[in-house]
Amino acid sequence: MPPRPLEPLAKKLMKGVIVAELLGVFGVYGLFHMMNNSQDFRNTMNKRFPSILEVYYKSNEWAGVYGIRERDHQVWSTKQE
Repeated sequence: MPPRPLEPLAKKLMKGVIVAELLGVFGVYGLFHMMNNSQDFRNTMNKRFPSILEVYYKSNEWAGVYGIRERDHQVWSTKQE
């Protein structure tokens, strides 16, 4: 039985979707890693994308890691004075 004409297109589209999802997962992990290791980067994220920083804080709190938000706000408020 000959292959259906749309079957190769469907395989290419599925591979493209999988690659896009993998890039997204690695991109989000990289962003989390940078925010987790650098308070200055978190400050930049606070200025540009505060909603993303809020998700970072919430995910850490859900994981049982507390105090990051408070330390950040304390350090940032002393820098502004």
